[in-house]
Parts: sequence; structure tokens; C-alpha cells
Amino acid sequence: MSAGLLESAQNLLAGLLDLGRTRFELFGTELREELARLAMTLIGGVAVLILGLFAIAFGAAAVILAVAPEQRVLATACVAAFFLVAAGIVAWRIRRVTAEKPRAFDATLSELQRDLTAIKP
Repeated sequence: MSAGLLESAQNLLAGLLDLGRTRFELFGTELREELARLAMTLIGGVAVLILGLFAIAFGAAAVILAVAPEQRVLATACVAAFFLVAAGIVAWRIRRVTAEKPRAFDATLSELQRDLTAIKP
């Protein structure tokens, strides 16, 4: 086997290893981003649930206090409406954040597709 052929094979292998390392680093970065997004989605979901429960509790209090003077009922209903609106705003923001992010591992898949087209004759 000639020295030039061996050196060429070593260069090709080194290039492929470097390319693979780069792709795995990109995959790791995207995996961390997806985990952070998942954590934020879970936290937002819990916030929506808690705010929704507050709205239900204050709504129930408004019904119970309906026999009391009119000012107390109106105040309780306003507090319940506030929590319901807050839950809606949080849910809307969470939905918007999740819709803005491209599909999982999109950059990695695009790079691998580009590599495959570059390798094919």
C-alpha cells in the first residue's frame, strides 16, 4: 500500500471523526435547549393550574357570598375574574413560546441531511 493512499485514508478518517464530533456537540446543545423548554412548559402548566384553581375558588366564594351585601359579591367576582384572566394570559404565553421553537433537533437533522447529500455522488 502506498504512503499517499494511507495518508489520504487517515485524512479522510480524521475529517469524518471531526465532522461526527461537531454533529454530536450540536445534538448535545439542542438536547439541553429542549430540556430547558420542557422545564419552562411544565412550570407554566403548573402556574396555569394554580391560577385556574384560584379562579374556581373565588368563583365559588362569590356564589356563597351572594346572599351578603352587593359590594362583597362584586369584589369576590372581580378577584376571581382577575385570576381567570391571569391564567389565560399565562396559557397564551406558554403556547406562543412553544410554537416559536422549531421542531426538536431540527439543526442536527438538517446538518446530517446536508452531510448525506455531500457524500452521495
